[in-house]
Amino acid sequence: MQEEMNMKKEAEAETDTAAAEKDTEQTTDTQTQETEQEPVQESKKEKKLFKKDKVAELEKKISELEEEVAKQKNAYFKAYADTENLRKRLQSEAETTRKYRIQSFALEVLPVLDSMERALAVQSDDENIKNYVKGFEMIHDQLVAVLEKEGVKEIDALNQPFDHNVHQALMQEPVEGVESGIVVEVLQKGYMLKDRVLRAALVKVSE
Repeated sequence: MQEEMNMKKEAEAETDTAAAEKDTEQTTDTQTQETEQEPVQESKKEKKLFKKDKVAELEKKISELEEEVAKQKNAYFKAYADTENLRKRLQSEAETTRKYRIQSFALEVLPVLDSMERALAVQSDDENIKNYVKGFEMIHDQLVAVLEKEGVKEIDALNQPFDHNVHQALMQEPVEGVESGIVVEVLQKGYMLKDRVLRAALVKVSE
């Protein structure tokens, strides 16, 4: 009987030992699995951080490129505007040059025209002088026609109200029957070149 009890105890002890060994093996397996999972989790975390950093870097690069594009656009529009302004200015200057191309020549010719008119104003009964006068009149008329063709025209001043834009008053005197500020005598003719004063008329004005 005693032997049976001893044998039973030994069997129970073996069972307990086997169970303990099994528990130990399970615990070891679990620890091994946890140990194996840790590097995997760390790897995933590193990948997420790398991806996040990469996205941030790309976003920064995109932002920098957008700023550069905006800067280049502004530079282009500024250069385009400057070019257009320069083109318009040069075009305007070219048109002005064409419009008033005769100005310098006309200013040189006007004193000659004045001298011819003073010569033509001289009266003489000498036939030879009269023939010369006719020749001068023809030259004078041709010269005036050429100037008028280029836009040079005499300023109408006599008996007109004084206009400081086209008249230059050298003298003032009271004239009976004439109101103040009227041109009563033209001392030197004035001329316009199209819409520009080529030479102001020198005049005497009534007080």
